[in-house]
Amino acid sequence: MAAKTKFRGSFTALVTPFKNGSLDEAAFRSLVNWQISEGTNGLVPVGTTGESPTLSHDEHKKVVEWCIEEAKGRVPVIAGAGSNSTKEAIELAQHAEKAGANAVLVVTPYYNKPTQEGMYQHFKAINDAIGIPIIIYNIPPRSVIDMSVDTMKRLWELKNIAGVKDATASMVRVSQQRAAMGEDFNQLSGEDATIIGYMAHGGHGCISVTSNVAPRLCAEFHAAWAKGDTKAALAIHDKLMPLHNNLFIESNPAPIKYAMSLLGKFDETLRLPMVPVSEPTRAAVRSAMVHAGLIN
Repeated sequence: MAAKTKFRGSFTALVTPFKNGSLDEAAFRSLVNWQISEGTNGLVPVGTTGESPTLSHDEHKKVVEWCIEEAKGRVPVIAGAGSNSTKEAIELAQHAEKAGANAVLVVTPYYNKPTQEGMYQHFKAINDAIGIPIIIYNIPPRSVIDMSVDTMKRLWELKNIAGVKDATASMVRVSQQRAAMGEDFNQLSGEDATIIGYMAHGGHGCISVTSNVAPRLCAEFHAAWAKGDTKAALAIHDKLMPLHNNLFIESNPAPIKYAMSLLGKFDETLRLPMVPVSEPTRAAVRSAMVHAGLIN
């Protein structure tokens, strides 16, 4: 039986709080509970936004475990389990399954630039090693490679390939993927600013950076869309659009960590080579938060 998914709505690509150079467990657990209480539909720990490249494997596994423990089954958890080493990706995916994750998010291998066949074999090896659903994370701006619709269609035939986090920012791709794989292929946007177009093309939800700081508004957008209230959804989208833009003026997650600090959730500590945002970006993020009604 294929392990397919029906993830819908707003899934938060969680940031990873740090304190004195280490993981801030209390702040992370508090963030998980706040997200759920604000209406977030699902959680995605240790992706790009969670600074996975600079976490050790032990830290990565701890964050996944904390997220699952704190969520207590109230919302699904899609655990980040990507690597440009297939062996490492398998290890992280197996750990996520053992920890109780509902699915894993696996990025296309970055830096070593595999071919379409290489990507197929990478995901097939992970598919064969676990028994929970896999969401393909296609993010050409960061990984340099772009998984083709044809390769996704081949992977969709495997038992655990369930859908995609699509960060191509291409509206056309949503329709192409739906035409190739059908409605059961779970399509989640990875680009906040394009979400209303993504949903209009047949998307199912969003793995969102913005929802770290505006979880209720992001969830309300998807609730309005699901009810067919496109006017209300557009109004919320307009309220969030400056945030969707300004949180990416500098490399994610530096702007979103600054935004979280403005809410008093935790400080904006990052791990090198990530650094705090510049003053012009701070002003832009503050302005966007005021526009969204998150701060005065």
